[in-house]
Amino acid sequence: MTEMIYCYTRTQAIADGVLVDVAPLAHEAGFQIPVAVTRSVWERCIAIPHEVTDQDEAGRLWDILVCLTFAVRRAGKDTNQVAFRVGVRNRPHLVEEVKLCAVCGPGDTGEPVLTVMFPDED
Repeated sequence: MTEMIYCYTRTQAIADGVLVDVAPLAHEAGFQIPVAVTRSVWERCIAIPHEVTDQDEAGRLWDILVCLTFAVRRAGKDTNQVAFRVGVRNRPHLVEEVKLCAVCGPGDTGEPVLTVMFPDED
């Protein structure tokens, strides 16, 4: 049997700010399992830059969740990971297409959870 040296839980990652729990709005969007985004996704895709007006974090998060919903529906049930894109306006009058992915894996007690991240994150 292998001895565990260190374990960093999802709960700790949320408490430390490495992950951002977005479960309440995700539940409203139809997700039945907990959803979190990485801090880097939050900073680049959800947080509002000072020079951008007429947007709010809830709306930007909602856009991500809607795009994720369509990606999950397209992917079907045979995968635990989906890739999708979302338009993000981080500069006035310029929307950039950002590639994201979501991975469904076990939470702290083995329950299914979903994490939205950039493709190069793990």
